[in-house]
Amino acid sequence: MSQLLKICNKGELPQAGEAKEFSAGSRTLCIANVDGVIRALDNECPHRGGPLAGGVIEEGKVVCPWHAWAFDAATGVASDSQGRVAVYPVSVEGEAVFVRI
Repeated sequence: MSQLLKICNKGELPQAGEAKEFSAGSRTLCIANVDGVIRALDNECPHRGGPLAGGVIEEGKVVCPWHAWAFDAATGVASDSQGRVAVYPVSVEGEAVFVRI
């Protein structure tokens, strides 16, 4: 059963081309602003546990700062098909930002 969790207010979201780390219940998420579209992914890279929110956004992908694994921000699939991170729907209601886990 999924749940809707507030993660932040709109003013706290990352700027275009950036990512930030937010808590959602017991999870830590990477919230990425990909050309104005807000995406939510698990923050831990499956390769070595790197924090995805500490990486960069390139061509719609979140790139892990530790070993440069790149994950499609919309699907969570790694560029080299060696891994995947979960992605979650994001919604904005007024000033509040929610993620469905």
